[in-house]
Amino acid sequence: AGPMPAPQCSGPGRDLLMLLLVLALSCNPSTAATASPSAPHIKPSYSFGRTFLGLDKCNACIGTSICKKFFKEEIRFDTWLSSRLKLPPSYLLSYSGNYTDDAKSWRLVDITRLTSKYRHDRADKRICTSLLKTKTCSLERALRRTHRFQKWLRAKRLTPDLVQGLSSPMLRCPSQRLLDRIVRRYAEVPDAGSIYMDHLTDRDKLRLLYTLSVNSHPILLQIFPDVEGWPFPRYLGSCGRLVVSASTRPLRDFYSAVPEVAADLALQLLAVLRSMGTNDLNYFFYFTHVDAGTFGVFSNGHLFIRDASTLGIIDKEEGSQLIDGQQEYKDIFSCLTVDCQSAFVSCNSIREKHSLVMVCQELLPKLLKGKFLQPVQEKIDSFLQHCADGLADDQSLNEAVAKLAELLKPLRSCDSRFAYRYPDCKYSDKY
Repeated sequence: AGPMPAPQCSGPGRDLLMLLLVLALSCNPSTAATASPSAPHIKPSYSFGRTFLGLDKCNACIGTSICKKFFKEEIRFDTWLSSRLKLPPSYLLSYSGNYTDDAKSWRLVDITRLTSKYRHDRADKRICTSLLKTKTCSLERALRRTHRFQKWLRAKRLTPDLVQGLSSPMLRCPSQRLLDRIVRRYAEVPDAGSIYMDHLTDRDKLRLLYTLSVNSHPILLQIFPDVEGWPFPRYLGSCGRLVVSASTRPLRDFYSAVPEVAADLALQLLAVLRSMGTNDLNYFFYFTHVDAGTFGVFSNGHLFIRDASTLGIIDKEEGSQLIDGQQEYKDIFSCLTVDCQSAFVSCNSIREKHSLVMVCQELLPKLLKGKFLQPVQEKIDSFLQHCADGLADDQSLNEAVAKLAELLKPLRSCDSRFAYRYPDCKYSDKY
C-alpha cells in the first residue's frame, strides 16, 4: 500500500493552524536558543545578603529608604569590584562606593555602619540576654516589650522624657524644639513634616529610637541638611544598618598637604567651629571628642564635619528640658554601644571654647606644623599653644583665634584646586 496522503487544510482552518505553529515555534525556548547566533550575556551581580546589610536585624536598624539602590546595583562598592563582584568584608566600619540615578553618571559616596560589627553583635546579644534571658532572639520582639518603647508607642510627640538616658551626645541636653525638628525632618518616612508622631508607624518609631540610641550621626545629617548651609555631607538614605552619604576624604589625608592647602583647611576648620557656636537657629554645637576622621574634605576642597556622632547640641533659645538627675536614667537603650556605667557630662559644664580647645590640641598642630617660613611659623605655633592650653577665658581665646586667622589668610592661594571658592576668590575680598 502506498503512503497515506497528507490531510489537506483550506480556508479559515488552515490559517488558524499556521498561526498556532508560528506561536509554538516562537515560544519554544530550545528553538529560540538554536536560532540565536550566541548565548545571551549574563550580567554579573552582587549576591547581596540581608545579613551584610543588616536587614535581618530590622526593625532594630536605621531604615530601608535606599535598599532598592543596592539591589538594582545603583550603589556599588567599586573599590572591591572583581570578575564576580564580591561584597567587601562585613567587619569594616565604612566603605567607599559609587552611586547613580541614571546608570550613566556616577558619584562617590561613603557607606558606613552605625558602629563596628563587633559592637553591633555584642549589643544584640545583650538585648537577648538581658530582656529575654536567651542567647539569640527576635530583637524587635525584645525591644518592643521595654518600658521605654511602650511609652514611645503611646506618645503623640517626642518629648525629653522619651530620650532621657540615651548615650548620644546630641540628646544629653535636649530641648523640645530640637526633638520636634527630629520628628519633622525624619527622612526614613515618606510623609514627614509634622512635629507630631501620627505619621510614624510602630516600626518607624522603633527604627528612630534604635538609631538615636546607637549613633545619632544619620539623624544630624537629616535635620541639619547641607542644602541649608550646614557643614555636613548629604544624607542619601539607609538600608538595614548601613548609611549612605556624600563622600569626603578624611582630614588625616591632608596632614602632609602643601602649605597653601593646609592654610586653607585650617581657616575652614575655624569657620566651621565659629558657625557651630553662632548660627541663625541659635543651636550651640560642641564636640565630645575629635580625631583625624571627624572632619572631611570634598573633591572641591570644601571642608565638612564627616562624623557627627560625637556632636552635642545645646539650645540657646530654649535651654535643656532635662535636669541633670534625669540624665542618669538608664535602660537597655542606654547601653547599646557604651558601658552602662559611663557618666554623662553636665549640660552646664560645656563652655564656648570647648570644641576649639580640642581642635587646637588634636588637629591644627598636625595640619600646620612645620609648613611655613619663620617668623610666621613661630607665631602660628604660639597661637596654637595658647589655644590648646585652654587657660584663657572665652573672649581672650576668640581674640587669639582671630589673630591666627589673619595670619593664615594671606598664605592661601586662589586657583582651581579650591573649586568651592574659585574663581570667586579672584574678585572678592571675602576669600
